[in-house]
Amino acid sequence: MPNEKDNSFHNGHRARLRQKFLDDKLADYELLELLLSFVIPRRDVRPLARALIARFGGIYPVITAPIDELTAINGIGKNTAVFIKAIHKIMIAGYKSNLDTEKIFHNDKILINYCLLLLTGKSHEEMHVLYLDEDMRLLSDDLHSIGTVDWAAVYPREILKRALSLNAKSIVMVHNHPKPNTSFSCEDIKLTEQVRDLLATVGIDIFDHYVVSGGIVYSARNLFLLK
Repeated sequence: MPNEKDNSFHNGHRARLRQKFLDDKLADYELLELLLSFVIPRRDVRPLARALIARFGGIYPVITAPIDELTAINGIGKNTAVFIKAIHKIMIAGYKSNLDTEKIFHNDKILINYCLLLLTGKSHEEMHVLYLDEDMRLLSDDLHSIGTVDWAAVYPREILKRALSLNAKSIVMVHNHPKPNTSFSCEDIKLTEQVRDLLATVGIDIFDHYVVSGGIVYSARNLFLLK
């Protein structure tokens, strides 16, 4: 049982954390520690915050880690993992609401962060298609397919059909590579060209195709792969 002196230091430390947050002076592990303090109120969570950062490499990968990987860390129970994933969902919703209301090229960091939050930490490839209206605002983010550790299917005619049903004027393709730091494969480029050429027959453009891998978002447009 912690004694009165321990409790006083414990409470004082958390008060200092909250003040540092208000002063915008928290390090990443301290921000994670502050979050954990709300769901684990009667324990020193500093070692736990540091363990999470050490295991996943940063606060962003912690937030996006799957629940089973979070609960594999000693001291992280299911309730704590659910709390962390709730923060993740809130962040995704926040970025998506911006994409709904602002033209995506006005602030590409919003779109990049959305892609990172959406696909970082996934153990299998997922292909998403973002359908955009004539003002380049998000109409819908569709999970197009879920594949294996190194492949996800792309169905160009299904993308065309969905784009026409939404009256979309352009799309963004987004998928992940679970293997870190891997950019577009030759197959990725070929499929992108197939989708681009099919959509072009009805006047729909591909704004970009992103690959999320190892905390990096690779852009086909920036790599001059969308000719």
